[in-house]
Amino acid sequence: MKLSGEALGGKQDYGIDLEVVGVVARQVRRVHDLGVEVALVVGGGNIFRGLAASDQGFDRATGDYMGMLATVINALALQDSLERLGLPARTMTAIQMPQVAEPYIRRRAVRHLEKGRVVLLAAGTGNPYFTTDTTAALRAAELEADVILKATKVDGVYTADPKKDPTARKFERLDYLEALNRGISVMDSTALTFCMDNDIPIVVFDLLKEGNIERAVKGEEIGTLVGGKQ
Repeated sequence: MKLSGEALGGKQDYGIDLEVVGVVARQVRRVHDLGVEVALVVGGGNIFRGLAASDQGFDRATGDYMGMLATVINALALQDSLERLGLPARTMTAIQMPQVAEPYIRRRAVRHLEKGRVVLLAAGTGNPYFTTDTTAALRAAELEADVILKATKVDGVYTADPKKDPTARKFERLDYLEALNRGISVMDSTALTFCMDNDIPIVVFDLLKEGNIERAVKGEEIGTLVGGKQ
């Protein structure tokens, strides 16, 4: 599952909304209780966004590294919330910081999942210029995930921003190529192309509605399905 940093910020303009973190943790606990292996890729846009900083003259690589550190803060908050619910969790980072979290090693991550632990994947790919969307696509392929659940603050993919355009139409299903050709912002083009090449379906849905993660895992038709079987 890809969790956007903005979603973890809730209604706040900046920082972590601990109530939202609790909502996410409770939903993940219910999904885990179904016997589902869960890996979470966490964004950091609620704290710092490197691309936005570069638009104001900030060095892009430096900004991206700062954004990676922001994802670690979010991951640790989620880890703590999950553990307080009695669910074992491990934060793994693409940038080594052994005093804080484990380094991401694919085989170790797989082993954690096999042992029933939730794995939180932070610090992106460890490289600047790559988004956490791309991280989610890459890790999904590495860990042989069945699906990417993209949990956001909106209830699916629309033809336009529904907050700005009242005529915006929601897609129930969407093909990878259609999303790419129309420039629809499901994920960035690198991540979307990677998912298409590796046949990884994506479900975009509203994180903040209680129970939606469980509904998505059970295959209920919520949000927008990108790729997958039509």
